[in-house]
Amino acid sequence: MIKDHSSGFGLLSIVLHWVSALLIVVLFGLGLYMVSLSYYDPWYNRAPSLHVSLGLLVLLLTLIRIVWRLAQRRNPAPLPEHSRAVRLSSVVVQLSLYGLILAVAVTGYLMTTADGRSASLFGLIQFPSVMRLDGAGVDLAGALHYWLAWAIIVLAVLHSLAALAHHFVLRDRTLIRMLDPRRRD
Repeated sequence: MIKDHSSGFGLLSIVLHWVSALLIVVLFGLGLYMVSLSYYDPWYNRAPSLHVSLGLLVLLLTLIRIVWRLAQRRNPAPLPEHSRAVRLSSVVVQLSLYGLILAVAVTGYLMTTADGRSASLFGLIQFPSVMRLDGAGVDLAGALHYWLAWAIIVLAVLHSLAALAHHFVLRDRTLIRMLDPRRRD
């Protein structure tokens, strides 16, 4: 069950979702850790490189997720027992998370390439600089990067709590559909 179906997500969507979620949590923790490093810390130069590579990976995974979602003829339908408000909030949260992830990736890329050097994905792929930023531009991109990353975490926590509420309180199949790719029509 690679492809999505009307009653649930396929294996590719599930793997992309959980790998992206794990990477975002790692990136957030690494970002917080990096700002506490002193110049003499061994991770002072290694952490930013790892953060950039993982951030570019999340960007690529997010773009793949969006293309995969748009290419699917049969996306999982919301459960019929859900209210219109629940179905609408599900779409709003999903689109918001995609938008925030893309915005954080773009601001990170702009900071990384502000001096004209490319951004590297583990030394395998180079993403060239498309524009240079002055100090004020880098500061603005950094502030946006920081606050948008926090917005992702807050929204992801709410998303997770909603999934757990569906599973343990409402006892519906919402969470199971993102864990088990088998068809349940």
